[in-house]
Amino acid sequence: MKSKSIGFIGGGRITRILLNGFKNANVSFGKIFVYETNETVLNALKADYPQIETSGTDSSKAASSDWVFIALHPPMLMETVTAIKNSIKKDALVISLAPKITVDKIKSVLPDVPNIARMNPNAGSYVNKGYNPVFFAQSVEKSVINEFLEVFVKLGKVPVVPEKQIEAYAMVSAMGHTYFWYQLQQLKELGLSYGLSESEANETISSMLWGTTETLFNSGLNYDKVVDLVPVKPMAEHENTIREYYKTCLNGLYQKIKPQ
Repeated sequence: MKSKSIGFIGGGRITRILLNGFKNANVSFGKIFVYETNETVLNALKADYPQIETSGTDSSKAASSDWVFIALHPPMLMETVTAIKNSIKKDALVISLAPKITVDKIKSVLPDVPNIARMNPNAGSYVNKGYNPVFFAQSVEKSVINEFLEVFVKLGKVPVVPEKQIEAYAMVSAMGHTYFWYQLQQLKELGLSYGLSESEANETISSMLWGTTETLFNSGLNYDKVVDLVPVKPMAEHENTIREYYKTCLNGLYQKIKPQ
């Protein structure tokens, strides 16, 4: 990939996650450009990843890269793509990292660019344990797809999925960490208060979580039988309330990010 240039339009959280995953995996590019108008964000990114070239005023280098990542929230995406369209090369791969905005909408602004994709990276890519579903437009060249997947598998799993599932993955995978981080941190703090060391608490919780998912999904038992494996359930009286929170909060957000 040393001959390949990549550009990020937006230097926020997702850009940082991907840059760190590339760094951990020793993935080298010819050039990495980041366009970001927030000077504080840009300076912090440059300090942590000094190999990148940054600009807060000129998007042309990032937009004219071989791979162009549009790392923006949906309300800003189409306006920005319209603003940079003249800098995007016809043979570039343009990857939108946002929900809601379909490939067809992006193609309406970039009709001469066949290589367009959508991806929902998740935070696990920061430590190369990501789950990053990607959709490629039918017009994307096979060699372009293979090259992209060859790089991104180094950041974690990268399933190719139908576009209609992108928002579902956004809810379950991209945002999924946030449903558990605060609970796991609370469990760790309790473990420390009970006398575990930090390393013991970390290992215990990590191993427990791995076993939890394996037992639920791969034991061959149905849900009721899995739950029955542990007789004491300290949080049982709160489970229905938590389930309702999931349905109310997540269903509401899903409706907002679905393409209309």
